[in-house]
Amino acid sequence: MTGQRRLIARVLSEAEDHPDVEELYRRAVALDARVSIATVYRTVRLLEEKGILERRDFGGGRSRYDPADRGHHHHLIDVETGSVIEFEDEEHERLVRAIAARYGYTLVQQRLELFGRRVAEAPAAKRTKAGAKE
Repeated sequence: MTGQRRLIARVLSEAEDHPDVEELYRRAVALDARVSIATVYRTVRLLEEKGILERRDFGGGRSRYDPADRGHHHHLIDVETGSVIEFEDEEHERLVRAIAARYGYTLVQQRLELFGRRVAEAPAAKRTKAGAKE
């Protein structure tokens, strides 16, 4: 792996959001002005093919990326701002396993992406470590 690819992989691993290629490019160029947009595209494609990176489509016409090693989680996407909240929910996990079992299946994989608009925050709402409200 070249130094530029290592740099792009580092930028991805340090990202706490879900950057698109243009944002990855901006972050990488801030660290090494020699990085080209073509190198970012090729590196993202390679990391996706190797299963290191997962492509997400949260709307807006641009793919965004999530390191595959972040563990199982879901996404709540704000349709106004495009911000993404990662969350885990055991109640949801139980429900989807039960649905799969009802139809005679063992769940292998699932993905939940919720799209919404922010409403006034309820006083009792609290945030989990991943930033989602419970």
